[in-house]
Amino acid sequence: MYISTRIAGFRNLALSAVNGAINLIVLLIAPLGLAAVIINTLLIAAATFVTGEIADRVIRYLQPGKDEEIFRNSQSMQARDRKQIDRR
Repeated sequence: MYISTRIAGFRNLALSAVNGAINLIVLLIAPLGLAAVIINTLLIAAATFVTGEIADRVIRYLQPGKDEEIFRNSQSMQARDRKQIDRR
C-alpha cells in the first residue's frame, strides 16, 4: 500500500487533533489549573503527530522503492517469451 506524504501528514494531523481533544476532555474533569490542562493537551497532540511522522518514515524506509519494483517487473517481463501467458 502506497500513501503519499501529503496524505500521511494529514492523517497524522487528524490523529493528533483527535488525541488532543480526548485528552482535553479528560483533563478538564480533573482538578488541575487551566494552564496545565492546555499545556498538557498541546504536548500530547505534538507527541502524537511526531510519533506518527516517525512511524511513517520508518515504514517508507522499509518498503522497497517504486523504482526497484518497476525495474524488477520489467526484467521478469523481458525474460519471458511473448507467446507465454502470465497465469497468476
